[in-house]
Amino acid sequence: MTAQFRRTLLERATHPYRSAGLFAWKFAQGKLKGDPAFIGLLQHGLIPDGKRLIDLGCGQGLLAAWLLEARAMHESGDWPQGWPAAPKVEHIWGLELMPKDVARARAALGDRAEIMQGDIRSADLGQADVAIILDVLHYISYEAQEDVLRRIHAALPKGGTFITRIGDAAGGLPFRYSNWVDRVIFFLRGHGIIPIYCRSTAEWLDVLKRCGFEARSMPMHKGTPFSSVMLIAKTV
Repeated sequence: MTAQFRRTLLERATHPYRSAGLFAWKFAQGKLKGDPAFIGLLQHGLIPDGKRLIDLGCGQGLLAAWLLEARAMHESGDWPQGWPAAPKVEHIWGLELMPKDVARARAALGDRAEIMQGDIRSADLGQADVAIILDVLHYISYEAQEDVLRRIHAALPKGGTFITRIGDAAGGLPFRYSNWVDRVIFFLRGHGIIPIYCRSTAEWLDVLKRCGFEARSMPMHKGTPFSSVMLIAKTV
């Protein structure tokens, strides 16, 4: 059941990207199939229900596509036994810096999600119940990281959920390898070579505490050679 479910969800979540071009479709297939974060968010029930979810640094909107199709499958009864319910989110708002990714997201998702072009360091986040950042924070300075986290805290209600995935800088060789792969992919996608600002998991947990969150960590690199960790935080 689980294997068939994953194949079906992958097909449903990637199909809309055919209308966004071959690159968008192939990238969606590779990312959603190979990255354990997407299935992990569902399998561990990390995302709660909410009126508004914001995905900061959303790329071409893959998380929105994934969550929308997961909810549809859950409501139709096509859901793995024993798994938490798929999150029910009324509105998904994605923010992405790169215009080409914004265009791909809009072409694929249409009006099922709201995708805006902007910089997480300065954009108005509005109010939300859930905020997510996957593999983006290390591209901005340490000072900017903390500023973004404080602004996310202000956008969430008490008990609101913030989820981010980071590379554990204390992860040794897997961390160095993941950094190398990250830089190469970033360069090949036309973003150039930029500095990155990484921290250990313990350091990230301290930063989140300073910014008003209670957080826990969960490894999120199963099946990959990386040192990725999911941080699940609640506002206090």
